[in-house]
Amino acid sequence: MRGAVFLFALLPLPVAAQALPLAAPLHGGVPVVEMLAAAHWVVQAVSVVLGLGVFATLTVLLHKVAELWLAGHRLRAALALLDRAATLEEAARLLEGRHSAAAEMARVARDEVGRGDGDRGGLRERVRARIDRVAARSAARWRRGTGVLATVAATAPFIGLFGTVWGIMSSFLAISAEGTTNLAVVAPGIAEALLVTGIGLVAAIPAVMVYNAVQRRVAGLRQDMADAAVAVELLLSRDLDRAVRG
Repeated sequence: MRGAVFLFALLPLPVAAQALPLAAPLHGGVPVVEMLAAAHWVVQAVSVVLGLGVFATLTVLLHKVAELWLAGHRLRAALALLDRAATLEEAARLLEGRHSAAAEMARVARDEVGRGDGDRGGLRERVRARIDRVAARSAARWRRGTGVLATVAATAPFIGLFGTVWGIMSSFLAISAEGTTNLAVVAPGIAEALLVTGIGLVAAIPAVMVYNAVQRRVAGLRQDMADAAVAVELLLSRDLDRAVRG
């Protein structure tokens, strides 16, 4: 044996390479569609449910990317106009017709000033309360749809686990029916189980990532809204100071 190994080592490299058999590929492509078509109807139903979860995640992702980007762009533009304004009335006029939380804050503050009864302390509190409501409504609107992401992220692994359990159970039933542990008997059920497990992870992992991304972006937008609220309250305070001096 050692002599054969020694002689093989002395062979030129091209000859040695020809002597070695080529390794067969470990596996080809995974026939997912064919596997699902041949699977048990319970596994197919679980796969459909998980597929709907993936579709819902992609839908929320596309919608939130557009919505949150547009909201951020509008907030930054409104903040720039608030910085330019010298009075609350001027700020409301500059932001007239714009759709953003900052523009709505300026409008509700101007409206509340027009309804005021001369009590400066009460006016500040009323303006702050209305601004807080604007911020709360905007944040709630931006978070709309994240409940779907949380549901998919929390339930998809367990739904996939149910399909996994069903596939393993099918394998044991096949063993019992055939009276043999031949790989051809147990392989289909195990393949179904692993396939559904993979689909569950494909549904859950993107949902978690999109949910966290939306939460971080909403937190950033809330900070921008806080800056806008401060800017509106500063304009109100300056207007009230000028009214006292005048």
